[in-house]
Amino acid sequence: MSWLFGVNKDNLPPPNLPKQLPIPPAGGGEGDGKDKDDAKREGGKGGKPVWSSFDPTGLERAAKAAKELERSPHAQKALDLAKLQESTKQLEKQEKIKEYEAGINQMQLDRVRVEQEEKRKTLSAETQQHQQRAQYEDQLARKRYNDQLGQQRQMQEENLRKQEESVKRQEAIRRSTVEYEAELKHKNDMKRLEAELRGKAKIERENKDINLEKIRVKAAEQRATVLESIKTAGSILGAGFDAFISDWDKISATAAGLTLLALGIYTAKYGTGVTARFVEARLGKPSLVRDTSRINLFSAIRHPIKTTKKLFVNPEDSLKGIILKPNLEEHLSSISIATSNTKRNKGMYRNLLFYGPPGTGKTMFAKSLARHSGMDYAVMTGGDVVPMGKEGVTAMHKVFDWAETSRRGVLLFVDEADAFLRKRSQEKISEDLRSTLNAFLYRTGESSRRFMLVLASNQPDQFDWAINDRIDELVEFGLPNVDERERLVRQYFEEYCLKPATSGSRTR
Repeated sequence: MSWLFGVNKDNLPPPNLPKQLPIPPAGGGEGDGKDKDDAKREGGKGGKPVWSSFDPTGLERAAKAAKELERSPHAQKALDLAKLQESTKQLEKQEKIKEYEAGINQMQLDRVRVEQEEKRKTLSAETQQHQQRAQYEDQLARKRYNDQLGQQRQMQEENLRKQEESVKRQEAIRRSTVEYEAELKHKNDMKRLEAELRGKAKIERENKDINLEKIRVKAAEQRATVLESIKTAGSILGAGFDAFISDWDKISATAAGLTLLALGIYTAKYGTGVTARFVEARLGKPSLVRDTSRINLFSAIRHPIKTTKKLFVNPEDSLKGIILKPNLEEHLSSISIATSNTKRNKGMYRNLLFYGPPGTGKTMFAKSLARHSGMDYAVMTGGDVVPMGKEGVTAMHKVFDWAETSRRGVLLFVDEADAFLRKRSQEKISEDLRSTLNAFLYRTGESSRRFMLVLASNQPDQFDWAINDRIDELVEFGLPNVDERERLVRQYFEEYCLKPATSGSRTR
C-alpha cells in the first residue's frame, strides 16, 4: 500500500490483485505506546519532533491516487475481490474453528471411549475376582463337605467297629454259655448212663442163672427146629431130584425151557434198545439239534405243506441272497462246487471252520451250502452241550447216530463250538465236559460219507489241538466294507420295500 503515500511509485501493483492488509508489528500495543512515549521524551529534550519527518505531499498523492482509483474501470472489481478475499479468510477462520471444535469433540469421544474401556476392564477384573472368590468359596465348601464326609465315615466306621466288637462279645458270651450248658448236659447224661449201666449190671448179676437157663432152652428149641426143617427139606428135595433124574424127558424139557427163557430175556432187552434208537433216529431229532432241514414223521404230521414244499425244492446257488467280499465269495463258490462234486461222487466230505465276528453270514452260508449240495443241514450250538453234564456223552453219540442214518447226507453246523471244544491242557474243564469232548473227537476221527462237519467260532485260537487236526480248511468271514454295505442296503430295500409296493404282497 506504499504507493498510496508516494513511496515506490515505479513499482505499482496491478489493479486486479487483491488488496493486502497491513501486518501488525510484533511488539504489540504496549511496545508501541512505550516507543511513542520515548519519542516524545526524546523530542522534549531537544531532539527532532516526530511530526518534523511528516511529508504532507504524501497525503496529496494519496488523495490523487484515490481519485484515479475511483475513476479506474477496475475499481469495483478490486473492491469485490477484496471483499471476496475477506469472506474467504472468514470462511477459513470458521473452518479452522469447526476443525478445532471437531478436534475437541474427538478428544471428548476419545476420553469417553477411554473411560468406557477403563470401566470395562474394571468390570472384567471385578468379574474375574468374583469368579475366583466363588471358586475359592466352592473349594472351601467342597473341602468342608469332604471333611464332614470323612468325619461321618470315621464315625460310622467307629460305630461299626464298636457294634462288631459288641456282637463278638455277645457271641463269645453266648458260645461260652452254650458250651457250659452242653458240658453240664453231657455230665448229667454220663452220670445217668453210668447209673443205668450200673443198675443193669447189678440186675444181670442177680439174674445170671435165670438168663443162662433161658438161653439154653431157646438154643435147644432152635436147634431142634432147624434139624427138623433140614430133614424135611432134604427128604422132599431128594425124592423130587430122584424122580427128576430118573425121567429123561423132564430133564430135556427143563433145559430147553431155561434156554428159551434166557434167550427171550436177552432178545427183549437188547432188541428194545435197538428198536428205540432206530425209531428215534428215523422219527425224531436229537435234543442237541436246534434246527434241521431233514424231514421226519413228526414234522411231516405237524407241518404237511411245509414238508411237501421241501421235497420239491431244487438246488440253488449257495451265494444267493448272501453279500460278502469278492475274494470271499470266490473262495466260498469253490467250496460249494467241491462239496457238490463230493456229494455227487459219494466221496469223503471235508470238515470246515468258519471264524469271524458275529453276524457276518456264517450260519446263512452253511444252510445255503447244504441246499446247494443236496444235503440236509442240522444246526447245534456248543452252549447246549456244557450244562448237560453226564448226559452230554449220550447226547453227542445220538447226534452222530442220527446224522449217519440220513440217505442224503447231513451238514452238521456247530455254532459257538469253542464253548465245549476248548484246550484240555490249559482250560479248567469238568470231567463230564472232558468226556463229551472225547466222544466228539472219537466220532469225528475219520472223514465220513454220511455227514460233513462245519464249526463256527469267534475265537479260533481257543480250540483243542485235536480239533485243529480234524479241520481241513479255515474260512474267515470279515466285516463288510462300504461297497458290501451299500449292496446290503439295496438288497433289503428291493426285497422289503420295492417288491411289496409293486406286487402288493408282503414278503416274509
